[in-house]
Amino acid sequence: MSASVETYRSPPQAGGFEDYRTLSSAAVASLLLGLLSGVAFINPWLAALPLLGMIAGVWALIQVSRRSDELTGSGLAWIGVALSVFCLFGGLGSAAYIYATEVPPGYTRISYVELQPEEGVRGQLFPQRAQELDGQKIFIKGYIFPGSTTKSGIRQFLLVRDQGDCCFGGNPKITDRIQVTLKDPLRLTFNTRVNKVAGVFRLQPVQNAVDAGGAVFYHLEADHLK
Repeated sequence: MSASVETYRSPPQAGGFEDYRTLSSAAVASLLLGLLSGVAFINPWLAALPLLGMIAGVWALIQVSRRSDELTGSGLAWIGVALSVFCLFGGLGSAAYIYATEVPPGYTRISYVELQPEEGVRGQLFPQRAQELDGQKIFIKGYIFPGSTTKSGIRQFLLVRDQGDCCFGGNPKITDRIQVTLKDPLRLTFNTRVNKVAGVFRLQPVQNAVDAGGAVFYHLEADHLK
């Protein structure tokens, strides 16, 4: 009587080649984008970063689920998605709160767009809107024109629309500049960030613009500065 022989095969050892799986590149990308997404709190225009982090994370989770025998990294993907979601909604929410609360009570928010001559009106130096704002309490944001040699204790300066010309030695056009005079005790230190200014708007064309030289139409007697 012949005896039967049972063949025994040992199970794969943990950590062997049979268990090797590739870390999903999309999961790594999601984590990195999630970590970088904090910039959305500084500049809401960079909210694209957390949005990309969310997309990369979801794609990684789908790929890992479909190819679980080849890919790993779902944990990293979940962390990346969570960070991205927090930074996206937190950054946009913070920006919305600042926008809703930055204008002092009793002041009207305006932009440089409202101060430009109307299209199609030949020979117009400033729009009707500027005349309507004369004597009104307004709030506006802009940059300091770097024309003065004084860097601190500044009482009077030009607030300009953007840094496109001023930082390269250009002279911003007349309707892109507002001559600001700070009321006591307000004083300013030169900076390159966006400045928020509020006060009484004046339409008063003169030929002695501070720092830039030439004419200036718009003036602001400012009692708020941030």
